[in-house]
Amino acid sequence: MANKYRGEIDAEIGGRRRVLVLTLGALAELEQAFGAHDLMALAERFGSGRMAARDLIRIIGAGLRGAGELISDDEVAELQADGGAPAYVRIAADLIAATFGEEPPRGGA
Repeated sequence: MANKYRGEIDAEIGGRRRVLVLTLGALAELEQAFGAHDLMALAERFGSGRMAARDLIRIIGAGLRGAGELISDDEVAELQADGGAPAYVRIAADLIAATFGEEPPRGGA
C-alpha cells in the first residue's frame, strides 16, 4: 500500500496493484531522459500538460523502479492499464502531483 507522505501512489498496471514513487534516483533518471538541467526544469516540462506516450513510459517506469521493481522501459511499454491511454496519463499525473505537490489554488479566499 502506498504511503502518500513519501510521495507514493498506488496504480493498477499489468493486471496487479503496484506502488510507484519518484525517488531522488528516479528523478535524476528523468532529468537525464528529458534533458532537464534541474528539478525546476523537469517540473516545468511536466507542468506543460503535453506528454508523449514515450514520456508516460519513462515516468511510469521511473516510478516503478523508484518503488523497487526491476523493470525496464521496454517492459513498462508492454503493461496494460484498465482504461487505456487516459489511465496512463492519470497514473503519470498522480505520480507527478505526489512528487511535486498540487498547485496552490488561484485567486483570493
